[in-house]
Amino acid sequence: MAFCGKCGTQTADGVAFCPNCGAAIGAAAAPVYSPAPTTDGLQENVAGLLCYLVGWLTGLIFFLIDKRPFVRFHAAQSMVVFGALFVFRIILTFLFLAVGFTGMWALHSMLSLILSLVTLVAWVGLMVVAYQGKKFEVPIAAGIAKNIAGQ
Repeated sequence: MAFCGKCGTQTADGVAFCPNCGAAIGAAAAPVYSPAPTTDGLQENVAGLLCYLVGWLTGLIFFLIDKRPFVRFHAAQSMVVFGALFVFRIILTFLFLAVGFTGMWALHSMLSLILSLVTLVAWVGLMVVAYQGKKFEVPIAAGIAKNIAGQ
């Protein structure tokens, strides 16, 4: 008994073609090459990573153009997390300007540094988690993101 080199089906001796898949069988048969599988667009994990690349802006872009649930969740979470951090930075700057520059620059600098570190850690962490194909939910933002994404 012989076996098909393509699908593994057991065939009778002397058969030229596999009865299951139609591939040529025997020593004279040429090897069958199949082209690499093609994919349409980006893989989900890459698209999820790109949702966080430029913060809420790429989140908005991917939310509008990609309809896959995994990508939509990460896009919505990117909009919520980095949109909120962006708004906090604007509020911090306006509070600093409203109070005046006297004596408050040290507090403003410290708060701005903390906000920058939180943004950096969230940015790198969320991109890594999305690239791994996981769905990490930021505690408060995930609930809002699920509502936005329609999940």
